[in-house]
Amino acid sequence: MNRPETHLKRIPGSIWALGFVSLLMDVSSELIHSLLPVFMLTVLGASVFTIGLIEGAAEATALIVKVFSGALSDYWGKRKPLAVFGYGLGALSKPLFAIAGSVGMVFAARMVDRVGKGVRGAPRDALVADITPAEVRGAAFGLRQSLDTVGAFLGPLLAVGLMLSWSNDFRAVFWVAVIPAFLAVLLLLFGVQEPEHPLSKHRINPIRREHLRRLPDAFWWVVGVGAIFTLARFSEAFLVLRALRGGLPVAFTPLVLIGMNIIYSLSAFPFGKLSDRLSHYKLLAAGLLVLIAADLILAHSDHWGWIWAGISLWGLHMGMTQGLLAAMVAGTAPADLRGTAFGLFNLVSGLAMLVASALAGLLWDQFGASQTFLAGGVFSALALVAIVFRTSRTS
Repeated sequence: MNRPETHLKRIPGSIWALGFVSLLMDVSSELIHSLLPVFMLTVLGASVFTIGLIEGAAEATALIVKVFSGALSDYWGKRKPLAVFGYGLGALSKPLFAIAGSVGMVFAARMVDRVGKGVRGAPRDALVADITPAEVRGAAFGLRQSLDTVGAFLGPLLAVGLMLSWSNDFRAVFWVAVIPAFLAVLLLLFGVQEPEHPLSKHRINPIRREHLRRLPDAFWWVVGVGAIFTLARFSEAFLVLRALRGGLPVAFTPLVLIGMNIIYSLSAFPFGKLSDRLSHYKLLAAGLLVLIAADLILAHSDHWGWIWAGISLWGLHMGMTQGLLAAMVAGTAPADLRGTAFGLFNLVSGLAMLVASALAGLLWDQFGASQTFLAGGVFSALALVAIVFRTSRTS
């Protein structure tokens, strides 16, 4: 029986370093993003539909860019330089939020930030797979995701403290985010070692048809389910807005992401380790059931008790599924096409994210918050049906 400490000892040091790189960048990003929807709504006067479009376009851009960076990392045979460039773009975007005087400027800053995320995402995930033994790969993805999520709740926690100390001065808080972002870039440069040998002795163009045909049907199934999953899980900005509508004071709105990400962080590694031993399909189905429950609770009431229960379940489903989906992509793709595989997965998910966030904002403006979360529950149910169908055919 594999104990947790045995798994941890077998995970390479570079995975830990990548986890702390993610932690620092998420402290920076979530320090801003936990306040950004409220900043746009209350300071810049944006509508919820506009916020949904900006969030959807930004997240979609990040996911779409991954297909190109992933393919380039396969062709080049190197992952780290692209990851450094992507994290560098993310760091350079942070001052733009502090000086933004319009919705358009916020949109520009979000796009630069998310392009950086897109550039680094697929090479980083492929690098995790490259340097980790296959038998602990789920644990490695879960560990990196867990450390990433620690940053995702430390950032909003810092935002609450600074907003209270500085009388809701959004811009001053945004300036603080610059520091951990540049620390993340330095740690990546000096703390992460890429494998010495390239993935293959000769370069291939990974997006040529004959190479894409090498991606098996199992991979494309993961892509399809991931897209439906993304439709069900629109931007987390809507969780913040739901709590704000429920009466949470502006300075405390980052608590929404703090609560969600604490649950996410605590559950990501245990479920990642569990995925190395149990059926991926069953775990993914269980995660969808948790997401459906979260959507129904958030649709039911804006009372703080119901909202926090829904947010907690949302974080649990993230911990159950995000590292799992990454491990499923890594496990179904050939090693020399792994970056491309992550890129394609995120390309499709990016388009779904754009549709999901725009639809969520439209439903919110036209029919209210409840209909937004009910729609998420419907898409979750569709993804669950697809998994049940797949499991019945392969059993």
